[in-house]
Amino acid sequence: MSGTQIGTVTHFFDHISVAAITLTEALRVGETIHILGHSTDFKQVVTSLQIEHKDVTEANPSDDVALKVTQRVHPHDKVFRLTEE
Repeated sequence: MSGTQIGTVTHFFDHISVAAITLTEALRVGETIHILGHSTDFKQVVTSLQIEHKDVTEANPSDDVALKVTQRVHPHDKVFRLTEE
């Protein structure tokens, strides 16, 4: 598996385990991502995406999205899309 950076975490909503992410590349539900930071390092499948509180199946570069995450993340953590080599 290899990854391409597709965005950066801007905020984490602890009580609902949701990360706010600014995208630099497109992202779709069902893709596998890797979130990596100073104290963050995990992979997960994207199960839901929201833009301005509306569910979407894909988001485009420069979109600010909300993404349900399985672990705590931090501002400035990097988000990578994982692809099979």
